[in-house]
Amino acid sequence: MLDELHIAIFQGILDPDDVLAGIQSRHPETHVVTTGRYAPMSMMEEADLVTEMRLIRHPHQRQVAAQMGIEY
Repeated sequence: MLDELHIAIFQGILDPDDVLAGIQSRHPETHVVTTGRYAPMSMMEEADLVTEMRLIRHPHQRQVAAQMGIEY
């Protein structure tokens, strides 16, 4: 489970080629699940399950700071 992977790639925190190489080198019986906004096409083609999040409402929009136990 690679939670929020897509946004980490989008923001340049992770190199998409490195992530893709890791996914492609997995054991055949290992399932890969990726989540987050801005799913790159390479993840859609290689992962077993891809979920792309769509923001509808978030406390940050009302200037509420990140909260321990919720966002981190």
